[in-house]
Amino acid sequence: KIIGARYYLKGFEQLYGPLNATEDDRSPRDMDGHGTHTASTVAGRRVPNASAFGGFAEGTASGGAPLARLAIYKACWATPKASKAAGNTCFEADMLAAIDDAIRDGVHVLSISIGTNQPFAFNRDGIAIGALNAVKHNILVACSAGNSGPAPSSLSNLAPWLITVGAGSLDRDFVGPVVLGTGMEIIGKTVTPYNLKKMHPLVYAADVVVPGVHQNETNQCLPGSLTPEKVKGKIVLCMRGSGFKLSKGMEVKRAGGVGLILGNSPANGNEYSYDAHYLPATAVLYDDAIKIHEYIKSTNNPTAIIKQARTVLHTQPAPFMANFTSRGPNALDPYILKPDITAPGLNILAAWSEASSPSKLAFDKRIVKYTIFSGTSMSCPHVAAAAALLKAIHPDWSSAAIRSALMTTGNNNCCVSA
Repeated sequence: KIIGARYYLKGFEQLYGPLNATEDDRSPRDMDGHGTHTASTVAGRRVPNASAFGGFAEGTASGGAPLARLAIYKACWATPKASKAAGNTCFEADMLAAIDDAIRDGVHVLSISIGTNQPFAFNRDGIAIGALNAVKHNILVACSAGNSGPAPSSLSNLAPWLITVGAGSLDRDFVGPVVLGTGMEIIGKTVTPYNLKKMHPLVYAADVVVPGVHQNETNQCLPGSLTPEKVKGKIVLCMRGSGFKLSKGMEVKRAGGVGLILGNSPANGNEYSYDAHYLPATAVLYDDAIKIHEYIKSTNNPTAIIKQARTVLHTQPAPFMANFTSRGPNALDPYILKPDITAPGLNILAAWSEASSPSKLAFDKRIVKYTIFSGTSMSCPHVAAAAALLKAIHPDWSSAAIRSALMTTGNNNCCVSA
């Protein structure tokens, strides 16, 4: 399956010095999980009875082109003294060297799940420059559109010779509802396998914080912010905004809470957060979080229960554009329409490195072989796999012809769930 593996870190070490062996491995091995997830999405073999932690999305998993072979080019590394969950760092010198070697190695398709914080002119964009050389050698290059949506003109990888991939949904969901003491059931979404067996007291994070927490952070459940005497045995409503989502659950657990309801901020829109927490937890939309908060204020003894989460198939509408996927218009040239195509990128089940945890946070010691992840990093390898299949069927087609075929035959029909 894997017929080649190389690594590149001269650019990284020129800035940061020698690689810290406790943070990453001086080899092509994936110590993060991102590369394993994307590579298996392209070409992973069929595996029956695969599922994420807790049994979610159970079924037969397969890469898009399961008979394709993989060549691995590791050019991104753990950012020194930073959480893996914050992402890796990739230097242009290392990426260009990787692309040059991939060209010399004779690959047919490049899948690059890397984006930038801002667009760069084509002649100053390392991925665009490397990809142009690849395209000249008839190699199709698929790149992620970025996860800075829904803001307009937020795209990465804008060069016209790239196939830039946005992220959409599948017709599969993970539902974990909340029932309030009034009997009102509110839709929640989660991939947390734990649930509560009875009603528990319900509190709002801002009402149970320790003194001295900044006013705009009182509802965030940041580390050390909750008062154990006021939280013990209770479900806590926390809001998104600052801090890692899994860390909010850990703070509730530290303070003695029995459950977490994670509410969207207005900026999160109508997109749920799917996380594998350490205690019973589910995520709700902003309007529903407001309803829960109003209920808490309306009674002296608010209660709730977080019910068992489950996988639900054939959900509608599907596909829809993920809220996070970066949008056009093209900030460099509005006459070049981007992204070129979308593919499944929301809650994608794929393989995961056992050198990392499903959350990539340091305190998370869980080990999994498969996990659910979202991003245009996940949609990009779907398109790369489709390109590999077309190349196998039509070996005489140019990369431009394959790109055109994918773009002009794409539709919004959905889906085949497993």
